[in-house]
Amino acid sequence: MSDSYLRLQNVVKSYDGRVNAVDGVSIDVRRGEFLTLLGPSGSGKTTTLLMIAGFEELTAGTLELDGRSLANVRPYRRNIGMVFQNYALFPHMTTETNVAFPLKMRKFPRDQVRPRVERALELVGLAEFAVKYPRELSGGQQQRVALARALVFEPDVLLLDEPLGALDKNLREQMQVEIKRIHGEVGITTIYVTHDQTEAMTMSDRVAVFNDGKIEQVAPPLEMYHRPATYFVGNFIGDSNFFDATAVDADAGTLAVDTLGEITVARRDRGTGGVRVHALIRPENVRLIDEDEYTQGLNVFDMSVEGSVHYGDSVLVIGRIGSLPLRVRVPGAQAAAVARPGQLRVGWRPEDVHLIPRE
Repeated sequence: MSDSYLRLQNVVKSYDGRVNAVDGVSIDVRRGEFLTLLGPSGSGKTTTLLMIAGFEELTAGTLELDGRSLANVRPYRRNIGMVFQNYALFPHMTTETNVAFPLKMRKFPRDQVRPRVERALELVGLAEFAVKYPRELSGGQQQRVALARALVFEPDVLLLDEPLGALDKNLREQMQVEIKRIHGEVGITTIYVTHDQTEAMTMSDRVAVFNDGKIEQVAPPLEMYHRPATYFVGNFIGDSNFFDATAVDADAGTLAVDTLGEITVARRDRGTGGVRVHALIRPENVRLIDEDEYTQGLNVFDMSVEGSVHYGDSVLVIGRIGSLPLRVRVPGAQAAAVARPGQLRVGWRPEDVHLIPRE
């Protein structure tokens, strides 16, 4: 990848010499990109971040920044800023002295310290809180102090390890917007770790999904949502309906779904007859069918409704077609039609089915 700025190549981390916490991870991060490492707890994303920062050593593989190897380079010499989950602010220091700390450790000239601190606090909207102590700040304000401290020395890369985990829902959403705004203003290469798929989808240029120490897929958020490369990614990101199926007629785009019958898929997904696949249909792509509606070209089935969950703007209908579970996301305006258990006619377009090879 010619425009790679930060490169991880076949990176491995093992703590006991037997099991790999990170197992052959390769990523090319572009200059100025916002990349999120997403995955469940224990999947290797934070360990990967710590190896980039220099707080963990690589067991194998290579790590390069702007063409130079980071092997044997101490953390404080990597010019990488990091925001930890618990902020790690010094309680006996004010906001401005916390932010100034990395400048003093790097022996910046004294006449540069105050202007840099003022610019960093202005960037995160905390100029008026310069003389406050951490105990006098809210969780969101402490997070901004930690962010200013990570940016004040103008690092080459900014790393954030689940920085919003301690905040409530509304504040988390506000800080997502703020972090993305700051990234846009500063243009710094940013790697963000989270297990929250909403954060990953709303903030990232690309997302790398981790599972059991390996990367399942790296792609822009919408591509990953609509065309996941593996069953794990499709199941982990967003709500999903999966049917096990086998290609019957490649020319007609026909699949035989186990216990259900045949469905059709779009031309782009047609494959060789006999290939076993997972057929993915997102709940929002399944819709209610009126009795007199023209349904040619649609996959149409009768659904037995077992329950529903109301979200205000939509209703998630839970039921079955045949013996297969199905979840349907219905706009709030149609809530009356699914208010109680019963039968519904539902359907989806062939192009709304995404196929993933079945191992």
